[in-house]
Amino acid sequence: MTSISIRLPDEIATRLKNLSKLTGRTKTYYVHEAICRHLDDLEDIYISESRLEEMRSGKVKPLTLDDLIRTHGVDP
Repeated sequence: MTSISIRLPDEIATRLKNLSKLTGRTKTYYVHEAICRHLDDLEDIYISESRLEEMRSGKVKPLTLDDLIRTHGVDP
């Protein structure tokens, strides 16, 4: 397992400490949970922005609904 050191604003550190005390779980547990829950969203955003830029620059052509249905057998 990899260890990462981060700096948190005092307000967030206090909230994390209070949550940890309230629930009996470690601060590490909640930091891990927060990262896991939001990493998928961050990856989706990055990929979407990258694909949009590729379309705008003409590197890729948008897929029409008809093409999607024909290629992947997806029903609208």
